[in-house]
Amino acid sequence: MKLNELSPAAGSTHAYKRKGRGNGSGNGKTAGRGQKGQLSRSGGGVRIGFEGGQMPLARRIPKRGFNNIFAQPLTAINVSALNKFEEGETLNAEKLLAAGVLSKCEYGLKILGNGEITKKLTIQAAAFSESAKQKIEAAGGKAEVV
Repeated sequence: MKLNELSPAAGSTHAYKRKGRGNGSGNGKTAGRGQKGQLSRSGGGVRIGFEGGQMPLARRIPKRGFNNIFAQPLTAINVSALNKFEEGETLNAEKLLAAGVLSKCEYGLKILGNGEITKKLTIQAAAFSESAKQKIEAAGGKAEVV
């Protein structure tokens, strides 16, 4: 196969329809826009969310809460994921990223208490849930806030 023999898969491309090029084309006169009305005019149409003058859904539903756009959310991980490491090891976000336990950790690490931990580990994180701290210390490890 050569570069000049390449072509798209059958049925993957469609012929462009030239609008407004005479009645014989099948898309002449009104060019597929119908007869009259807002959508037939050039520049016609309504903005996103417009409901014909009716109060839009985005304004009808009640507004609740607050979303802080400056928030720096912590990456959470459960204690059960820490069992794959060696006894006595010191863990931090960089080591967890290198081991593939975390895929990203932009603002810090929080350890949550779901599951069990069986190994004595020293864990350095930005935050610990109360149950996670208890489980780590019960296994003989240390929970260090950095």
